[in-house]
Amino acid sequence: MTAAGGLHGQRIDAVQPRAAMTAASRWRLRLAVAAGLGTARLSRLAGRGAGGVIGGRVILGVDPSAPRVLAAGRDVLLVSGTNGKTTTTALLSGALGVRGPVATNADGANTTAGLVTALAGRNARTVVLETDEGWLPWAVSNLRPQAVVLLNLSRDQLSRHHEVDKLASAWREAVREVPVVIANADDTSVVWAALGASRQVWVGAGQLWTQDSIACPRCGRQCRHGPSSWSCSCGLARPDPSWWLDGDDLVSADVRLPLRLPLPGRFNRANAAMAVATAALLGIPPERALDQLRTVTTVAGRFAISDLGGRQVRLLLAKNPAGWLETVDLISSGDTPLILALNAQGVDGRDPSWLYDVSFRALAGRRVVVMGERSAELEVRLQMDGVTCVDAGEHVLDALALMPPGPVDVVANYTAFQSARKELARAAR
Repeated sequence: MTAAGGLHGQRIDAVQPRAAMTAASRWRLRLAVAAGLGTARLSRLAGRGAGGVIGGRVILGVDPSAPRVLAAGRDVLLVSGTNGKTTTTALLSGALGVRGPVATNADGANTTAGLVTALAGRNARTVVLETDEGWLPWAVSNLRPQAVVLLNLSRDQLSRHHEVDKLASAWREAVREVPVVIANADDTSVVWAALGASRQVWVGAGQLWTQDSIACPRCGRQCRHGPSSWSCSCGLARPDPSWWLDGDDLVSADVRLPLRLPLPGRFNRANAAMAVATAALLGIPPERALDQLRTVTTVAGRFAISDLGGRQVRLLLAKNPAGWLETVDLISSGDTPLILALNAQGVDGRDPSWLYDVSFRALAGRRVVVMGERSAELEVRLQMDGVTCVDAGEHVLDALALMPPGPVDVVANYTAFQSARKELARAAR
């Protein structure tokens, strides 16, 4: 199993042969899949979402063994991390699509039910699944992946994932069963977790957010961060990467590739680096993989641009401190007016105190409209950082009415993003 030869087509331990099934178990699985996919279809027709979650719940209710059986005999790859899962999954699926069909959870349903629906929905040999960071151990145990891609770990939804080190330890135990892990060498928690696997491919994808990487995940002492390195006195340190970002280029010992992505931002260059490195390991020429990545212009509504009343509205998702830091870095240049939206529902995390860990000073002097359930808190936080040209709006269209014609960036956390996306889609009809 080498990077040059790739993994595709080899029968490695992670790809389990389909177990012999009795006639009763076959019929049970068929009934489960038919019922689950039918329920998902009805959910979509009723306008209740993509149906990935409800469909998977039905499948699991009828046949709890479905995940293992549906994954058996297939090349399963899992992509996990606090940020970038959906985009990296889409990029990697596109890159691997050059060799044949790919099954994936493009709807972003990334816990047990969504993963099962994706496996049942398309009978492709290659499967690429975005996986919630808390559910990665379950996915590894039940789906027996060929490889796992680990992007980053930081605070997100404080009611669920407030202990980053606990997640890193769970990942480390889980990947002991994985033949190879493609991991971000610049994230201390990811490195500690990936070292549990038998083999690692390191990618220097970068990491702007380091507040959750101060304490060493191995010993608890202070990790010291430099411009392109980090280390702890216990010996844990940034490994030498096989792939790394150099400005707008992706570099390895053999190639230098100008990325030139339509997706904006440093974080998307990092996502692309992880996708190309994984595709190359699986036998796809890096240049060919990158060609496929350049065809991706939007992912599940992210980075989509709508033209409404002379305003070119771009949607950006930022869910947590690390995500907001990267997004503020992206939008800090220029003077594009901004709509910032913040909710605190269950999937957002009900505690928005992390706002005080993010600096908004780079937005001083910009025209900003805040909206969402926690817009008052967001406005106070902005004013503390000198962002004073702030108005409030109830909905996206109300906020847009306060903006001059031209480009407008809408930055929102999860539920606020979904609401804005639906509202903009209705207005564009």
